[in-house]
Amino acid sequence: MKLFFRQFGQGTPVIILHGLFGLSDNWVSIGKRIASQFSVYIPDLRNHGQSAHSPAFNYPAMTDDLLEFIEENNLSNPILIGHSMGGKVAMNFALEYPALLDQLVVIDISPGRYPACSMHSDIINAMLSINFQEVTSRNHVETLLQKAIPDNRVRQFILKNLYYRAPKELAWRPDLEAIKNNLDAIFDGIQADRQFNKPALFVKGGLSDYITSADEALIRRMFPLALIKTIPSATHWVHADAPTELCRLLSASLGKECTFYQ
Repeated sequence: MKLFFRQFGQGTPVIILHGLFGLSDNWVSIGKRIASQFSVYIPDLRNHGQSAHSPAFNYPAMTDDLLEFIEENNLSNPILIGHSMGGKVAMNFALEYPALLDQLVVIDISPGRYPACSMHSDIINAMLSINFQEVTSRNHVETLLQKAIPDNRVRQFILKNLYYRAPKELAWRPDLEAIKNNLDAIFDGIQADRQFNKPALFVKGGLSDYITSADEALIRRMFPLALIKTIPSATHWVHADAPTELCRLLSASLGKECTFYQ
């Protein structure tokens, strides 16, 4: 599947993969910092952003998409960065195709299975409940979502998925039905009997429970060279909470100072 992507900078390729309900826009700020030293590619994963929709939505399918993306763009030994769901895609790819990568960075996710979370179903159902024939504005959509998604930060994150399909006609970018039908596959763990024996950095948000002490043994079993770093002030949205601290860790891992791309 062809993926829509944004590209900044020149040099060694870096690919950044967003999380569930995310899109490439979420990572432009961090991507432009990295692009001061690297050629940065930020795709929209399938069923997200401006990429195509498909009823198949799982880690093997997204891994195949990433392989096609790397081959089509002639990317040699890229550095792969993934957050949340994108981090699981990155881990799966690294274990499946270790020879194709230079190194791996995973942000606030472990290889393990996560228990089903009603929050994600509630978000999808709230989004599906919007009747865009009756909606007059983005603010109107936000008002309709407030009860089901009371957390303002999460609500603003979700609202970034709105776009004008036609003049005065809003719509959601993600394929919500495909995501809803495959949520269990997204919560699933990475199944692999292989190891990625190249540099790997795992960044944990100190205020997040997505990587626990129990997960660290699993990470080190699959990624023996992994460094696990914590940003104390960050929640699961590490890139939004602590962009400077994250860029500092990325600079150390990538071996080049990441500032701002002009």
